[in-house]
Amino acid sequence: MSKNVIVTIARQFGSGGREIGEMVARDLGFEYHDKSLISMAAEKSGISPEILKNTDEKATPSFLYSIAMGGMGMVPFSHGMPYDTPINDRLFVLQSSIIEELAKSNSCVFIGRCADYVLRDFENVVRVFIYADIEKRADEVAFRNNISYNEAKSLAVKLDKKRSNYYGYYTSKKWGRSENYDLMIDTTRIGKEGAAKIIEEFVKLIQNRIEY
Repeated sequence: MSKNVIVTIARQFGSGGREIGEMVARDLGFEYHDKSLISMAAEKSGISPEILKNTDEKATPSFLYSIAMGGMGMVPFSHGMPYDTPINDRLFVLQSSIIEELAKSNSCVFIGRCADYVLRDFENVVRVFIYADIEKRADEVAFRNNISYNEAKSLAVKLDKKRSNYYGYYTSKKWGRSENYDLMIDTTRIGKEGAAKIIEEFVKLIQNRIEY
C-alpha cells in the first residue's frame, strides 16, 4: 500500500476551496498543485502557457465531438492524441497524466481539474467538495473582485455551471454529488480554517491506518 496521501478539492466558486487547499498543504507538509499544473503541461507539451490558461477547466465546446469521442472519461490517459484533438482535451489529458505522476511521487493537494476522478484507482485519496451559501459566496466574490453583490452572485452561478459542465463532460459523473466525495464541507458556518482542520484530521486518520 502506498504511503502517499492525496487530497483532491472540488469547490463552488467563492467557497474558499483554494485557500483551504493551501492551508492543508502547508499544515501537513504536502505539495500543493493548482495553477502550477498549467505550467507543467505547457513545458511537457510545448504549447504556450497562455493558450492553456485560456482553456483551463473548460470542456470542449463541440457537442458533436463529444458524441464522437464518447466522452473523454472513456479514453485512457496513456493513449496518444490525434493531431486535431481540441486544445481543451489536450490540456485535460496532459494535466491528468501529470496529476498521476505527481500522486505517485509525493503526498499532494490538488485543486479542481477532476483530480478525484483522475485518481479514482489510487489508494489513500481523500476526495473533498467545498460549498457554501450563495449569499456568503457572493459577498466573498464581490469583495475579492471589487464588484457589486449582484455581479458577484451572477459570476458565481456562471462559474459553478462551467465547472459542473467540465466535470460532467470528462467524467460522466455529477459534480457536487455526495457519492463522488469522502467529505462535503459547508464553509458558511465553520469558515475556511474550520474546513481545513476537518480535512487535516481526516488525513491523519488515513495516515494512521497506513502506518498500522
